[in-house]
Amino acid sequence: MVRTKWASLPHNTGSNFQPSSSKSPMTSPNLENINVTSFDSMPTPEDLHLRLPLSEVAAAVVNQGREDLRNILERKDPRLFVVVGPCSIHDPVAGLDYARRLKVLQEEVKDTLLLVMRVYFEKPRTTTGWKGYINDPDMDDSFHVDQGMEKARQFLLDVCELGLPTGTEALDPISPQYLGDLIAWTAIGARTTESQTHREMSSGLSTPVGFKNGTDGDISIAINAILSASHPHSFLGLNSQGRVAIVRTSGNQHGHVVLRGGDGRPNYDTVSVAMAEQALIKAKLPANVVVDCSHANSYKKPELQPLVMADVINQVVNGSKALVGLMIESNIVAGNQPIPDDLSQLKYGCSVTDGCVDWATTEAMLRDAATKLRTIKR
Repeated sequence: MVRTKWASLPHNTGSNFQPSSSKSPMTSPNLENINVTSFDSMPTPEDLHLRLPLSEVAAAVVNQGREDLRNILERKDPRLFVVVGPCSIHDPVAGLDYARRLKVLQEEVKDTLLLVMRVYFEKPRTTTGWKGYINDPDMDDSFHVDQGMEKARQFLLDVCELGLPTGTEALDPISPQYLGDLIAWTAIGARTTESQTHREMSSGLSTPVGFKNGTDGDISIAINAILSASHPHSFLGLNSQGRVAIVRTSGNQHGHVVLRGGDGRPNYDTVSVAMAEQALIKAKLPANVVVDCSHANSYKKPELQPLVMADVINQVVNGSKALVGLMIESNIVAGNQPIPDDLSQLKYGCSVTDGCVDWATTEAMLRDAATKLRTIKR
């Protein structure tokens, strides 16, 4: 057997190993981090968990919320789940005000609907704009991410301790190590459903995961994502001590499709839902479909969300078995607002990202849905 020169080299057991070189030492050009201005320290996930530990009440709420969602997806629970709340959280005071109202309404409709509060901290941007509460909690481009992560965890704790399960979008693959123990449902957005990183991450998440169809309306992207996430993966990630680690997962068996429209066209109608159901069955996946009442399904007009929801509920009443949930962008005040230079001028309870329906409309939507669902046996 011919041995190469590499075969006789000692095994590299650590970072101190360097191959010998006959060349004279020279000053190397700067090849790393050319466009990086700094590395600011972050607390580890473990540090943040110690500062803001999961309470017994919050743990019970998260656990029950996940179990209820799994039971709905597995057809053991006949209810629909509704992920409802602000497009994004920017004011924790108004956010908790909303959560308290939602908790009261949950008690009223819990026989037919499982309400999951939408708690979105990270906002994907096509170009630029406010990136969300974690990235920029002060809303002034100061990007105190360490403070934003801590404030986000505190807010999730407060909501869970009220008795509401929470749902969020997983955008940054590091965030789940900081916040994942407080989340009951996770969405993967239309821009990231096709991302290998997010499919791998989803395979290890502890929650059911809704994959949105592509921005062009392509549902095959979401189906491929469900299939990918259902299998084991190994990838680079972060552990609770803040160290880079090889993450190995067992696969997530509770992925499902979220129809959000695409290319300016809705896809919540009876034909679109039936086609999604058939595509899932063809892929040998559970025929679970969630409809996002916002985005292209309402032509980005929040006032059309009630019409979308009414149509979906009518499909369920008329016998659709594929529809298991809905998403609503809702806040205390209708519409949205730009972020002013003087933050004291922000309108209380009004979105700074996508427009939302107001609280009165939200109540009417959910009460009407519950009334109609009580007329059927699922």
